[in-house]
Amino acid sequence: MSNKALFSGAWCPSVIPFKTSGEIDYDALQKHFDRLAASGTDGILLMGTIGEFVTMNLSERENLLKKARKMTKLPMIAHVSTTCVDDMVHLADIAYAEGYEAVMALPHYYYAQTPKQLYEYFIDLNNRFKGKWLIYNFPARTGCDVDAALVLKLAKECPNFVGIKDTVDCSSHTRLIVRALAPVRKDFSIFAGYDEYFVPNLMNGGAGVLSGLNNVVPELFTKIKVAYQANDLAKVAALHEEIGRLSGIYAIGDDFVTTIKTTVARKYKYLEPISRNYGGKLNPEQLAAVDTLFDIK
Repeated sequence: MSNKALFSGAWCPSVIPFKTSGEIDYDALQKHFDRLAASGTDGILLMGTIGEFVTMNLSERENLLKKARKMTKLPMIAHVSTTCVDDMVHLADIAYAEGYEAVMALPHYYYAQTPKQLYEYFIDLNNRFKGKWLIYNFPARTGCDVDAALVLKLAKECPNFVGIKDTVDCSSHTRLIVRALAPVRKDFSIFAGYDEYFVPNLMNGGAGVLSGLNNVVPELFTKIKVAYQANDLAKVAALHEEIGRLSGIYAIGDDFVTTIKTTVARKYKYLEPISRNYGGKLNPEQLAAVDTLFDIK
């Protein structure tokens, strides 16, 4: 694990709790942040995919940015993607003013941009963002891919471009980015976006992981980080196997966002299993599968 990367370790893309009335439950969010901090989590991504950013209006996102930053001393990155670049810049301005360490942006989703379009889009964001920023690469949702060549080109031209969350179900994709950036940007943070790629990414020279199970078992990821730093590879291997087992959560239900939030609700009791994603509510058989997987009594 590089100690020169600006951000590293195990980061949590936090769930955002909702009340039965549909409003954001800030009391529950505070409890979630407190638990993450106590577990040794290295940082929080606010309003990622698991944070259901696409279901929030601009006012909700503005208020969430302001309130959430005051809830924890952990480093925080704000995900500001929308389909309107002016709104993205507006949210980024709030995040920088509130003290977020950086912001994160998807490709301009829906249009499935070409490499040339992606380059021009991110250059425009770089010129309009007032601080550090990362790319959120999630081809399954955006229809386009930010590859190693594009990351390298942007990293050379944009000092404030400081990292990427590479949510691609192929560890070699992330490895290629790591190898491309290693000679030119020691500060650059390359996160795997899948839980089970935490260890492979570390071993390939990446910064760490930014993944959903950190909401449920953040202590497990902290243990891996500590064991890896101590060069206790036998322990790393055993803990990595446990991540593989728990990754079975993604096969439960129609919507992994709701499944993860439901698991947190059942295991820790401080939030409601309410998601804004349609059709994701778990049936009794699926709830039993969650309880079995995570030994919830």
